[in-house]
Amino acid sequence: MGRKAKYSILWLIYKNNCIFIIKLDIIRYIKEVRTMVWIIIVAVIALILLWAVSTYNGLVKLRNKAKAAWAQIDVQLTRRADLIPNVVETVKGYAKHEEETLEKVIQARNKYVTSSTIDQQMASAGELTQALSRLMVLAESYPELKANQNFMRLQSELSETENKIAYARQFYNDDVAKYKNMIEMFPSSLIASLFNFNALPFFEAEQESKQAPKVSF
Repeated sequence: MGRKAKYSILWLIYKNNCIFIIKLDIIRYIKEVRTMVWIIIVAVIALILLWAVSTYNGLVKLRNKAKAAWAQIDVQLTRRADLIPNVVETVKGYAKHEEETLEKVIQARNKYVTSSTIDQQMASAGELTQALSRLMVLAESYPELKANQNFMRLQSELSETENKIAYARQFYNDDVAKYKNMIEMFPSSLIASLFNFNALPFFEAEQESKQAPKVSF
């Protein structure tokens, strides 16, 4: 009876030990699962952060590239604006009665020079192109002006500048399109919206300005 009770106690202890070991294994498994879950969560967060940083830097890179392309256009537009006073003075010597047209050219030129933002520069550049186009059309009515060597040189420089502007416009608009696509396309649009990345305007040639200024010799 005593031995039977002893074995029973031992069996109970043995059974309790087994249960206790099993409990230890379950707790260890739960801890391992929790650790794995945390590792996965941290890894996902790290990947999201890496993607966010990469996307942010990509947006900055595209925006800076587009602005650099506009700077190249601005160089040529400024060069054209610098030629205007000489053009106007030359035309005055042969077309004194065209003060209104000349004044509009000067006003458009001054408006561009004082423009500060890209939007303002584009608008004033378009106005200057149109005013300059009308001036060149007017010059066709003055054969002596057309034959003037200084005027011919200025026309040539203006024509060369217009070609450079058109060439630089293509690169700028391509860069703006890439930047705009990244801003609008998901999921990069999330980062663009969060950090206030705004689209840049396209520099479109106006219908009238596509043919201006014409240079004829």
